[in-house]
Amino acid sequence: QVQLVESGGGLVHAGGSLRLSCVTSGFMFPFYWMYWLRQAPGKGLEWVASIDQGGTDTRYTDSVDGRFTISRDDAKNTLYLEMNRLRSDDTALYFCARDSEGAVRGQGTQVTVTP
Repeated sequence: QVQLVESGGGLVHAGGSLRLSCVTSGFMFPFYWMYWLRQAPGKGLEWVASIDQGGTDTRYTDSVDGRFTISRDDAKNTLYLEMNRLRSDDTALYFCARDSEGAVRGQGTQVTVTP
């Protein structure tokens, strides 16, 4: 059974930092590109970042490039998202996903950034 479990969200002031984690099981994690997606209140699912199987090719949506860092630990089957200089428009439910469309994703972890 494929499982992705996110954690690390919370309430933070603008300019602060959070580190999200996603523990996976039920599939060969090292063999997959992995993704972080987010859904802001009243909006659709948005791609945030992705990382290749080797962890050397990382990509970001423009609004987070330079502030967020995606990484992975294949020994722990875990995906991470380090988020710095958070802004109010980063407020969203954050998902880790095995595909860019979010067809296989976790339940999400809420990130709320206050002014």
